[in-house]
Amino acid sequence: MASSASGEATSVETTRTEPGWAGPGFVEFVALMALMMGLTAITIDSFLPAFPAIQGDFAVQDPNRLQLLVYVYMLGFGIAQLFYGPVSDGTGRRPALIAGIGIYLAGTVLAMLAPSFEVLLLARAIQGIGGAAGRVLAVAIVRDRYEGRDMARVMSFCMMVFLIVPILAPSMGGAILLFGSWRLIFGAMLALALVTLAWFGTRLPETLHPAFRRPVSARAIGSGIAVTVGTRTSLGYATALGLTTGCIMGYVGSAQAIFDTGLYHLGALFPVAFALIAGAMGVATLINARLVRRLGMRRLAHMGTVGLFAVACLQLVLMLAFGGKPPVWLLIATLSACQFLMSFAMPNFNALAMEPLAAIAGTASSFIGFYTTLLAAFCGLLVGQSFDGTVTPLAVGYCALSGLALATVLWTERGRLFGAGAR
Repeated sequence: MASSASGEATSVETTRTEPGWAGPGFVEFVALMALMMGLTAITIDSFLPAFPAIQGDFAVQDPNRLQLLVYVYMLGFGIAQLFYGPVSDGTGRRPALIAGIGIYLAGTVLAMLAPSFEVLLLARAIQGIGGAAGRVLAVAIVRDRYEGRDMARVMSFCMMVFLIVPILAPSMGGAILLFGSWRLIFGAMLALALVTLAWFGTRLPETLHPAFRRPVSARAIGSGIAVTVGTRTSLGYATALGLTTGCIMGYVGSAQAIFDTGLYHLGALFPVAFALIAGAMGVATLINARLVRRLGMRRLAHMGTVGLFAVACLQLVLMLAFGGKPPVWLLIATLSACQFLMSFAMPNFNALAMEPLAAIAGTASSFIGFYTTLLAAFCGLLVGQSFDGTVTPLAVGYCALSGLALATVLWTERGRLFGAGAR
């Protein structure tokens, strides 16, 4: 269903699902979509406290190499997204998701049994390949069911639940370490993936109406990608999403070194610092979900991006004033402010990028996920691997990436005034 000329798309359901579709209620639907997306956050964040133990077990000499456990996951995660959407556009969402969870389970078992750091890296890449299914198909399923501001509202609620996970995940990983090896953390991931599979398999019917299925062929995929890239709104907001996500990836990759082993040596308090910063994202996403139907996606995304760039510049000035080693409370405060503002941009960037592409939702979600993930992983790797015992590289990364995101939004809107014609 296309938006009206004024851009005010307010209908709740589209006709892309089966007539009389009887799936779970709104709250359960949001929770399931959030869990599908949240499996990625758990896979990344829950084992951050285990970095020292992994380093000791495998005699990793350079602590920055441990960041590769995050980035190889993101590499597999990013590349695999190219395939799940087109496959699901042809076969339906359910078979593609079930296959992805199966691959994730295989990678998780390999990680639990890994005899070397290199095998663990391989297992993480396999986890990423499987985990990509949840990220792509959750977005496609939401797009099957909702459009416009309602889609942005659902995505905001999904992101709110999803962002609670990083608050709890490091604490969960730290608690598991009290009772055994870091390998048990992967056992918890295995159990959660099985729960996701069972919940999805028993409660969510197929959301893609057969009339909207597309042939799975290189030509069809290429055509869908060409439409996505050729749609200025989709390409621009996807790029802005990748750049802002790059800030998060740089932070996640270097957080353990900054707060624990490399700078502040918080030890058991590391999950607390991580939770405070992630909590700011959860609060902002809840506010965004409440405001988006009144203020519109564009207005909130633009306000969040401008605010993020301003606070990132202030953060850089403050970090330089302290020689890259500010009081930990000041770092937590500025990072929390950045994450708070970022959370008004990211879910709306995603919804704005997807909104013009209803006819190719699976392929579009795949390409946008692939593009944004690899862009974010590349930017995050540059920031994370620049860690030099201070927070200066992280502050420079936030400032540069948020500035590029703002410039991209301006290019996308072609000089349009913030808020004009917002939807």
